[in-house]
Amino acid sequence: MSAQTYNQAIVELVQAGLSALAERKQSTKAIQTPAAESHFLCSFLVQALKERRFSKLVADDINTWIRNGRSMGAGAQLPALMQRIDEQYLALADSKQLGDKLQAMLDELDEQDWVVIIDCDVDTKLKLDSDGSASLVIDASQFEQHIDQGEVVKAINIFVRADEQQLAAAAAKHGLLLSQGNKKTSLVKHHKTYVLQPNNQQPALGLLVN
Repeated sequence: MSAQTYNQAIVELVQAGLSALAERKQSTKAIQTPAAESHFLCSFLVQALKERRFSKLVADDINTWIRNGRSMGAGAQLPALMQRIDEQYLALADSKQLGDKLQAMLDELDEQDWVVIIDCDVDTKLKLDSDGSASLVIDASQFEQHIDQGEVVKAINIFVRADEQQLAAAAAKHGLLLSQGNKKTSLVKHHKTYVLQPNNQQPALGLLVN
């Protein structure tokens, strides 16, 4: 039996939380307010953590959501977050030919007047003058060597300077799950690094469409 992936673990977690919340809503005595629902999910997560009910792969997510639920209450929007994760991760069931899907996304962004550069070596700090346009850069060697017959076979770093939700929507449209953006690891000034993994198997929660 193969080991559980992060994607499988996070879907299992949020589906269990949403199922428990749905059962609660069926009780006529339960207070149906965003604050009450957030408190319920926070308690559900605390209990799950104590019982070690879910994989260690999602332990950081559970701790973060408990912390946010306690400090922000309804503002943590835990039900909505779980729903987004469930919907967007299930939509990635077909994670084949990601290289072709990446190319399709790049073509579309180019048509939308993004500055798209995939023929430049990115092995040291670079600066890109895009005159205010959204921009995306992929190291040429990674683009050539980490894609084989339309499949992403090794992680690809994607450096982006743009509205993050626009990027998230474009990736989701083409069946791609990118990592969260990281400015510290970027080799292109004023850009964030996003990583595309083979088969969309991110080791942590990916970039979501709000």
